[in-house]
Amino acid sequence: MTNSATKSAIVTGASGGIGGAIARRLAKDGFFVVVNYAGKPAPAEAVVADLKAAGGQGIAVQADVAIAADVERLFKESMDAFGKPDVVVHCAGIMPLFPIASGDVTAFDKVLATNLRGTFLVFAQAAQHVLDGGRIMAFSSSVLAKSFPTYGAYIASKAGVEGLVHVLANEMRGRNITVNALAPGQVETELFLKGKSDARIDELKKMNPLERLGQPEDIANVVSFLAGPEGGWINSQIVRPNGGFAY
Repeated sequence: MTNSATKSAIVTGASGGIGGAIARRLAKDGFFVVVNYAGKPAPAEAVVADLKAAGGQGIAVQADVAIAADVERLFKESMDAFGKPDVVVHCAGIMPLFPIASGDVTAFDKVLATNLRGTFLVFAQAAQHVLDGGRIMAFSSSVLAKSFPTYGAYIASKAGVEGLVHVLANEMRGRNITVNALAPGQVETELFLKGKSDARIDELKKMNPLERLGQPEDIANVVSFLAGPEGGWINSQIVRPNGGFAY
């Protein structure tokens, strides 16, 4: 199935709202897309079905990004199907919220394992396998600028992600590979809306001057730009598609 004339992309966490939108957009842009998921296969398989229905190509590959052997297998299966990737978008992450005073080290370790260790492991494989001239992207969050209570573990993990982005960008010197992170604000996904009242959602909308929640497609559009030829001069940056929520 490998075709050297065809671009390919790996998207982790691609069965969710933002990751799924990114997978669909990159397929529209002409990429063969590897749809990574950690848990149940059905949502990822639904994304792959969408890609194929729209004339694209994709496969679903299960892997827990916190497990080194899983990440190595993700890249191997991806390359067996579509060759070395042109683009890697690391979207997988978790966001359990709890106060620092709780001392919940088990929850803290889980957040860092998925969000920070996972980024390190995906970056390590991407650095080895992404084609020269390619793109590597991770996800941070605009909440870093807000320091909201209960976000301590999540913010700590994403601050670490931003540090890795800058270092890997320097380590890719000579290969014309860009390394960036996206730091979205509030995005209207099923996960984000769960458990929130209409009144709370209205409050969240008004936190940015555009007075709306972001859509998964808003984030996918930025990924598309960074992955395309016009995004080649953007490197070692934290790009903030957040409607003005934080800067």
